[in-house]
Amino acid sequence: MSVVLVVNSGSSSFKYQLLDMQHERVLASGLVERIGEGMGVATHTVEAAALAPGDDAPAVTDATYTIERDIPDHTAGFAVMLEAFTAHGPSLEQHAPVAVGHRVVHGGARFFAPTVVTPLVEINIDELSVLAPLHNPANLAGIVAAKRAFPDVPHVAVFDTAFHQSLAPEAYTYAIDRELAEAHRIRRYGFHGTSHKFVSEAAAAFVGRPLGELKQIVFHLGNGASVTAIEGGRSVDTSMGLTPLEGLVMGTRSGDLDPAVLFQLARRADMSIADLDTLLNKRSGLKGLAGVSDMRDIGERRDAGDPAAQLAFDVYIHRLRAYAGAYLAQLDGVDVISFTAGVGENSIRVREEAMATLGFAGVEIDPERNARRERGIRRISTDASRVIVLVVPTDEELEIARQTLSVTS
Repeated sequence: MSVVLVVNSGSSSFKYQLLDMQHERVLASGLVERIGEGMGVATHTVEAAALAPGDDAPAVTDATYTIERDIPDHTAGFAVMLEAFTAHGPSLEQHAPVAVGHRVVHGGARFFAPTVVTPLVEINIDELSVLAPLHNPANLAGIVAAKRAFPDVPHVAVFDTAFHQSLAPEAYTYAIDRELAEAHRIRRYGFHGTSHKFVSEAAAAFVGRPLGELKQIVFHLGNGASVTAIEGGRSVDTSMGLTPLEGLVMGTRSGDLDPAVLFQLARRADMSIADLDTLLNKRSGLKGLAGVSDMRDIGERRDAGDPAAQLAFDVYIHRLRAYAGAYLAQLDGVDVISFTAGVGENSIRVREEAMATLGFAGVEIDPERNARRERGIRRISTDASRVIVLVVPTDEELEIARQTLSVTS
């Protein structure tokens, strides 16, 4: 059995999955949270797949266990995770990881592929924290702690930005003073790359056409949201930029904004840089417009006649259509459009409205297919539609595990 442990580390928490890559199935998953905040909490779930037929261990099927204790740092968090594996399974002796894959948010222009972690790579991830101060330090803390817990296997960094390193200069360059931009590494990097890669490849397999022949648009719509134009399996344009703030309207983030809005608020509302950062990242998007950040809540309020929720939804859809039109132009047409992540996979109305004006481009949604709530990849366009429209559940952990094995096996 080829087993990979995937880790997604934040500043006060980390998620993990143990995957059997021979069958691409999850054996166990968990969340260690409230690290360094006094009483920490670890949740560990053992999947049915963890016990193969013939195992002598007691049957444990989709069982979830909770541990509460002080977890002062990530190293202590990994110790709690190992304790959960020992107490509840699956056995890490029987299912020993051959490698550990780590999600790292920002690889700058330095990393364009999954990379085995070395001391030099750690230094680079740390140096790139200037571009992702909320994410890279936390990702690095998880790497350091995981290497202590699993010192005898390779650790691989998989970067959210890597998939977008194929962008051409005209797509990633901002029109500001060139020397200043180069000195401070100001350019579009793009994010959600692991998801966009997974979804575009899964879509190609589903429609039965070579990835290299397809022009695709992928909408990753969750609390964070982005859209990417993909040609021949390569990212050619994407909505997020230097940071994950640019682009679509999101749960709490503004997306595209006239930069002069910040000047105006600084002058007229006496807002500091920290105030503006908080405004655009935590008090904007759906939450800023309607008071709630979850699209399900927006839908309930719209149905109840709330005009603020209606406006928030309309602004959200307007931005989706604007990017769809732009990427149709950049690609000179499209073969497949996919929706993924929480909103993309579950909101019937968002998919319907986002595609409603694209009939000119050959998009024809089937209302019955779109309304079905099924698991797995499914087509929501009509058989006559020139553009195939899909719902594709994303699996970033599986993609990280695949990329991890690609450089270690």
